[in-house]
Amino acid sequence: MSDCELISTCPFFNNKTQDMTEITEPYTVRDVSRLLNIHVNTARRWSDQGIIRSYRITRRGDRRFRQEDIARFLAEYNDFNVNKASDRKSSSG
Repeated sequence: MSDCELISTCPFFNNKTQDMTEITEPYTVRDVSRLLNIHVNTARRWSDQGIIRSYRITRRGDRRFRQEDIARFLAEYNDFNVNKASDRKSSSG
């Protein structure tokens, strides 16, 4: 497998642009926990449960998160809260 093939299959490669030079910087567990204002163990647990998609790197199994996956999680979370709030308004009226 050539270097170009390896880069294009890397989960941190931005497939939207198809530009081989644009690789997004992955988030660490600490980055995600700070961004979402959650404990690092919560970020790990959500990763294990598939709530937020992560990728294991290194032999040690360190987690990395794609920016796109965090954005998708936030969008889904926001949609859930909007729907939940509208359900409360309609049931209380």
